[in-house]
Amino acid sequence: MYLLKQSLPTQQETPDHAPAYLQGYVHEPNPEIDRQTYPGIVIIPGGSYTHIPEHQAEILAQAFYAQGYQAFYLRYHFIDEKAPLMPAPLVDVANAMHYLYENSDDLALEANRIVVAGFSVGGQVAALYGDYWAAKWLDEQTGTTADTRKPAALVLGYPVINLKAGFPKEKSDALAIADDLDAYAADEHVNKQNPPTFIWVTNDDQMVPVKNSLLYANALNQHGVPQELHIFDHGPHGLALANAQTAWREGTDLPHVAKWFELAQEWLFNTLTTE
Repeated sequence: MYLLKQSLPTQQETPDHAPAYLQGYVHEPNPEIDRQTYPGIVIIPGGSYTHIPEHQAEILAQAFYAQGYQAFYLRYHFIDEKAPLMPAPLVDVANAMHYLYENSDDLALEANRIVVAGFSVGGQVAALYGDYWAAKWLDEQTGTTADTRKPAALVLGYPVINLKAGFPKEKSDALAIADDLDAYAADEHVNKQNPPTFIWVTNDDQMVPVKNSLLYANALNQHGVPQELHIFDHGPHGLALANAQTAWREGTDLPHVAKWFELAQEWLFNTLTTE
């Protein structure tokens, strides 16, 4: 394995000063295998749009790396860097996907098999990206084209979907994220170009109500987008792998909920091999 860190410029920022970057965990080419390539995954961590939990993001990336992915996590823009924040994180994802597409040969990466996985508010970014990845406004803001930033699938863990569905609690906090709450309600912009989506959540999540996942799943269903939804009965917000590696307090090492990772691997295998 080797580590990669790639800055992602956004609009007027330069690579040396852009806060957004990709951190990668990359399999080195095997000289005994001709043109060995791997699927990719871009993890978008949570953090309430004020930070990202880097240790948790590293563990998630390494878990997917161990399953045969070229794995990356994205440090995207935060609310103290853009006012309002949106759509900067979506631009960051688009730039990340374009970078991976353009450098897929050097990274031994299968450019048509790159997954976007978001957790908590990172789940909102991922869900919105699933809605908007082909939008013309992303062409204009990134100087890229849709064919270079298409996600093969989404994985959403306890995602924020609609800023009017329980997170954040205060409207003023929601308006710091987006000045047009309807434009960034991910369930309201699902379309037939959305990628296949895997969603998991706990039924008693007190921070981001399960209603968010249900809204998105229902919208996917209405548009005929392939999906799988798992609602585990119990567990607090922010579980990540839900095992001892990512347990951050008592009651966050939950073997039953931790099955989401194996379920997601099975689903991704089927989804990526039939695309």
